Amino acid sequence: MLTQVRLGEQGLTVSRVGLGCMGMSQWYGAFDDDESVAVIHLALELGVTLFDSAEAYGPFRNEALLARALKGRRDKAVIATKFGFKLREGQIVGTDSRPEHIRKVVEESLSRLETDYIDILYQHRLDPTVPIEDVVGTMSEFVRAGMVRYIGLCEVGESTIRRAHAVHPLSVVQSEYSLWERNVEADILPTLRELGIGFIGFCPLGRGFLTGRVSRAEDYPPDDFRSHDPRLQGANYDRNLEVATQIRRIAERSDVTPAQLALAWVLAQGDDIVPIPGTKRRRYLQENIGAASRAIGAQTLAELGRVVDPATVAGPRYNERMMAMIDR
Repeated sequence: MLTQVRLGEQGLTVSRVGLGCMGMSQWYGAFDDDESVAVIHLALELGVTLFDSAEAYGPFRNEALLARALKGRRDKAVIATKFGFKLREGQIVGTDSRPEHIRKVVEESLSRLETDYIDILYQHRLDPTVPIEDVVGTMSEFVRAGMVRYIGLCEVGESTIRRAHAVHPLSVVQSEYSLWERNVEADILPTLRELGIGFIGFCPLGRGFLTGRVSRAEDYPPDDFRSHDPRLQGANYDRNLEVATQIRRIAERSDVTPAQLALAWVLAQGDDIVPIPGTKRRRYLQENIGAASRAIGAQTLAELGRVVDPATVAGPRYNERMMAMIDR
């Protein structure tokens, strides 16, 4: 069973490894709701308590799927969901964190999740047209009303974190973090530790690339996120294969899978960091959860951190449009 860790200073407690649910409803190939429900049920049995969703996942389908899976089990789960995108005909067309929009989204998310409270409410991406003080002030209304227990932000910079935290304490900040994406290490993680805020790392397996099981972008259909991932395209893919090769070599020597090794590295970066690898298959869930109990020496993990150098990774983590939404 997974251990539980405390994140932030407001009482939020979650499992050492969470479950990212986005891929069950969007962007990563065909959906199988029955299998996804089985994954969530198995996750609960294995001690996972943190389930990460958003209105934009599907859109809307993922929250409804989570509600179905957690029926009769709501008290065992910490549900995280998000607002902040402007959606039109199922597509993200911009950001929208106007207070009236936040209130609308939260009400709709509560309905789809079939619950009367959200454990963690995130702003999905910064809206440059709305001061973060107004955003967090609106979020805090839900905390006072008992409709939200803890609040957080996604992909924000140091200044935004400080301004937001001064309005209402943040429990967590969520950003991408893995062996090959460490942009949060220089400024974000030190700021969070100074302020007593926990960190949730999404894509800890590099959208699957670090497992060695991902094909090049050109092999995926246009509606699959990986077909647009710059790091999987053309010459970038060929150059980045060396990253996966280095992980595989060390994993074989350590008698673990590449996925377990990559996750073990993230876990070793601090008890205030919780990765949320996504999967829609039970076999991969069990593999990922197993990373928390595998004994991998500190020297091996330090070696891994040295040989997988993010400075040599070819290509940005998002295309230009999506990178423009990152607050750094």
